[in-house]
Amino acid sequence: MNFLIIAHDFRDPQALSRRMKHRPAHIEGVKRMKTEGTFVEGGAMLDDDGGMVGSMVLVEFPSRADVDAWLAVDPYVTGQVWEHVTVRPFRRVQL
Repeated sequence: MNFLIIAHDFRDPQALSRRMKHRPAHIEGVKRMKTEGTFVEGGAMLDDDGGMVGSMVLVEFPSRADVDAWLAVDPYVTGQVWEHVTVRPFRRVQL
């Protein structure tokens, strides 16, 4: 099943530095997920000036519990980059 994740970053003055600190580990995890077939699409959400302020991730997992298990260990969660995370079941259009 596909899940859409919208994650908004913390807004404190150190938020961007935490994002950049944890970004390499987060990207490595996403690369593994791509190989495993659980990462479908994603990227950074930007503010009007082009600064990273959150993320959109589309994943494919058997259940919501599996999504939650991944989120619990993702560096953007454990490193306090993402403050508000919304997870929704998602149906992709087949064209």
